[in-house]
Amino acid sequence: MREETVAEKSRAAGSVGMSGYSRRFAALLPTRFRIWLRTQQRRRGLYWPPKGSVSFGDLRRVTPVSRVFGIDRGFPIDRFYIEQFLASNASDIRGRVLEIGDNFYTRKFGGGKVTSSDVLSVLEGEPGVTIVADLTDASPIPSNAFDCIIFTQTLQMIFDFREAMRTLHRILRPGGVLLLTTHGISKIGRREGIDRWGEYWHFTAQSASRLFREFYPAGAVKVTTYGNVLTAVASLHGLSAHELDPDELNYRDPDYELLVAIRAVKPPATG
Repeated sequence: MREETVAEKSRAAGSVGMSGYSRRFAALLPTRFRIWLRTQQRRRGLYWPPKGSVSFGDLRRVTPVSRVFGIDRGFPIDRFYIEQFLASNASDIRGRVLEIGDNFYTRKFGGGKVTSSDVLSVLEGEPGVTIVADLTDASPIPSNAFDCIIFTQTLQMIFDFREAMRTLHRILRPGGVLLLTTHGISKIGRREGIDRWGEYWHFTAQSASRLFREFYPAGAVKVTTYGNVLTAVASLHGLSAHELDPDELNYRDPDYELLVAIRAVKPPATG
């Protein structure tokens, strides 16, 4: 007998069953939803494992295993997904490339396709930084300057994120590509008071799609999400990617968006 895939196990574990309390609650829901709920029960049976029999093991605790996103245990789960996204769009990382904080991903995924590498930071004196600017007030950065911008895990740290988006669009060359990732389900990166940034927002695929439509044509934007309930729980606890199996990491459930990633292309100049 073949071994069940993660997807099959997830579908089985996600079956819909109801306790007495849940049935009373469901009676208050719209008729169409109650019909859907009963259909799922008939199709899939009861929840498994049964109520009261779940074993939380080492995760039955009110403090996380690691408070630093699993960096102290290995390769963080969100970074695993970031690298999947960038690897799938490596052909976009070419020409003059701008990255935030350092140029690690520019070098790793751009290689010989990169002719010029810039690093932006809001802080002065950072090693390797070529541009010191605040994206919400970045008039010194020239317009139409970059073929690719790698903007990972930063948008949620900017309170005036629309102004930052406006700047990113302005400094991207026509035909250039913005590769952006941001937190979905995540521990808060709380550093306000230490740096000039904190963490103000968490985005979903739906909110990211609407936001990007303010700056790019609909056909020029692709939103991808990564994660599932297991990787979300593991990431919140600060476990590392190496503590999960590849099929567990690669299974995607759109209801559990651990990472939201966006590829946006600035339309070519016309006329």
